[in-house]
Amino acid sequence: MEPESGAANSRSLTSLSWVNLSRTLLLAYQSFGVTCGDLSTSPLYVYKSTFTRKLEKHQDAEAIFGAFSLIFWTITLIPLIKYVIIVLNADDSGEGGTFALYSLLCRHAKLSLLPNQQAADEELSAYKYGPSSQIAASNPLKRFLEKHKRVRTALLIVVLLGASMVISDGVLTPAISVLSAVSGLQAAENKLTDGELLLLACALLVGLFALQHIGTRRVAFLFSPIVIIWLITILMIGFYNTYYWNPKIVRAFSPFYIVKFFNETGKEGWVSLGGILLSITGTEAMFADLGHFTPSSIRIAFSCFVYPCLVIQYLGQAAFLSKNLGSVSNSFYDSVPDAMYWPVFVIATLAAIVGSQAIITATFSIIKQCHALGCFPRVKVVHTSKNMFGQIYIPEINWILMILTLAITIGFQDTTMIGNAYGVACMFVMFISTFLMTFVIMFVWQRSVMIALPFFVFFGFIEGVYLSSALVKVPKGGWVTLVLSFFFMIIMYVWHYGTRKKYNFDLHNKVSLKWLLGLGPSLGIVRVPGIGLIYSELATGVPAIFSHFVTNLPAFHKVLVFVCVKSVPVPYVAPEERFLIGRICPRPYRMYRCIVRYGYKDIQREEGVFEDQLIQSIAEFIQMEAVEPQLASDSSSLLDGRMAVISTRSTDSISSLVVSEVEEFDVTNSIHSIKSLSLHSLRSVFDDEHPQLRRRRLRFQLPPNPGMEPAVREELLDLIQAKEAGVAYIMGHSYVKARRSSSYLKKLVIDIGYSFLRKNCRGPAVALNIPHISLIEVGMIYYV
Repeated sequence: MEPESGAANSRSLTSLSWVNLSRTLLLAYQSFGVTCGDLSTSPLYVYKSTFTRKLEKHQDAEAIFGAFSLIFWTITLIPLIKYVIIVLNADDSGEGGTFALYSLLCRHAKLSLLPNQQAADEELSAYKYGPSSQIAASNPLKRFLEKHKRVRTALLIVVLLGASMVISDGVLTPAISVLSAVSGLQAAENKLTDGELLLLACALLVGLFALQHIGTRRVAFLFSPIVIIWLITILMIGFYNTYYWNPKIVRAFSPFYIVKFFNETGKEGWVSLGGILLSITGTEAMFADLGHFTPSSIRIAFSCFVYPCLVIQYLGQAAFLSKNLGSVSNSFYDSVPDAMYWPVFVIATLAAIVGSQAIITATFSIIKQCHALGCFPRVKVVHTSKNMFGQIYIPEINWILMILTLAITIGFQDTTMIGNAYGVACMFVMFISTFLMTFVIMFVWQRSVMIALPFFVFFGFIEGVYLSSALVKVPKGGWVTLVLSFFFMIIMYVWHYGTRKKYNFDLHNKVSLKWLLGLGPSLGIVRVPGIGLIYSELATGVPAIFSHFVTNLPAFHKVLVFVCVKSVPVPYVAPEERFLIGRICPRPYRMYRCIVRYGYKDIQREEGVFEDQLIQSIAEFIQMEAVEPQLASDSSSLLDGRMAVISTRSTDSISSLVVSEVEEFDVTNSIHSIKSLSLHSLRSVFDDEHPQLRRRRLRFQLPPNPGMEPAVREELLDLIQAKEAGVAYIMGHSYVKARRSSSYLKKLVIDIGYSFLRKNCRGPAVALNIPHISLIEVGMIYYV
């Protein structure tokens, strides 16, 4: 039997490897339509943007050779070596981008400015990345960053700047790609006016953004064949031009021609780097789109197909231009053989539209990460795939990007000026990624500074030279990137600052234990049947909203649960680790704490499912506390007592309660319901009018367990009765204002900026899927 068992295991491993390989190849195919589109359309405008008027006097065959050598080594060093080989290894459990690197650093060093970290968060399985942190703990740079708040604030601003530049890319990429594609129509048909071409470009852009709602997977399947055909086409054109016009161009693979190029062109050659860098635009989007695919799929797609096609295409264009120096202004379309012109034009236009997809999806991912880590206002996030949680669509951001892109396209109508702005954004993001990767190498990978420093010096020097060249062109269009990035960065920082100040207000105005214990088990008021879920951002202590409610209303629910929905710096939290349950005050008070932890890729479930899981978790905690005395808190630590991680297992496997599923809520059988018959009738009318919103309802019963302690049985029975009576959600309707003694700048940020964002973004009740029929809001003013 052993040989047969070994053979069966071998076959199962083989089949599993084939499944993984086929899935990776499928994702690699899909990635062509999303991550590689922007990079693959760069040949449309690189040489045109490189040889501007300042470089006209040096425009000869030797300069063309040098330009191609620069392009080749730039593509090889940055997209291939830096990103594909090195940076993709720093994925945050499959998620990429500037904030993914920042979340990695926040987990391995205390860099977060929001003081809601808990020791229990570090025990999450997704929190553990790489080897032990003992080596990193002794790093003096790490200790310096953790000690100085201003340095951590500066690091956050750098990260927000990088995220803002990615969003700016989402505005500029569609504009330059589509305008460059339709310019071929103007070259071929002089009868079309500039206005007609602009109208065509705007129509294509509107169509592109209108397609986003169907989801990344469907867009990828639709767009991938276009990009693959485009890459094969430019590969064939590159081979043809190299062979037909100047086969000697292959000598330009030598970096010797780069030295020769700068010796001859001098300062003008350095300025021309602003055009060369456009050959790698889209690289950061490829990393930011990592959550939509996998590192292996992107490596296969880029290394095996995109990279060689681009190199051969740039080689062919250089061969053509070395013999046709007058065609620099329209190098791509002039290099296309006449017999292939119109088919190539159609494919190029479609590919340019697809090329914009990479940065649009990257923008969605970046904003989702910013929001989860408290750096962006609440927006609607639509998950478009059941299998890939990273594939999302954000309607508000999509239409804002479309409006800004149309404004840039109509306002400039010139790919050179848009290219200048594009280059500034691209190099800023790359330089910031190199900066953050240096810390990742030291703190996360736990390598010595002798490894991290050469990485930063080598890639930082290259990108710094390109960035300096791009900044020279700020007066000629580059200012657009700075304005857009500054606008988005101000929004993110104001939101983060206001959120942090509001949290600190809650932290310093917590209800004291002495006051709470003095009220007694009845809290000094009438305890009515039902469960009250009191939402707060506090992970410890009782928020001020509770005392505000108690002192103004004469009744409260028999069971109180203080719920904190908390985002942790991980992509997702496993279901068995999502709930942290603890007790507040002694057993007769019937007061609990529940911390619900979500990662920035997690999907928050419907309120009905959450209610059921919460009741099961509390019931399991009650029984665990009875058999594990270490969970019980003494009177000195009741507000911050020990909390237990409760697995959100399926209802079939839960042993604390007997669960039965019912279709309708039976009013007559409810136990001591606090809800009137009219309220139940209103709910039934609502369910009849919205049948698609009906959900299953679970009824809980105590299992027949003679050995259960009477106190535990009584508490579980109270919990079940409270659930049958109904669940109410209590939230604070907060008004945040700056103190009168605050500076004018702080008053501007809080009273105008933060307040405006809170009023015009999605409310917390909507974001948390809380039913309005069960919502109670308590007004409070926060003076921060």
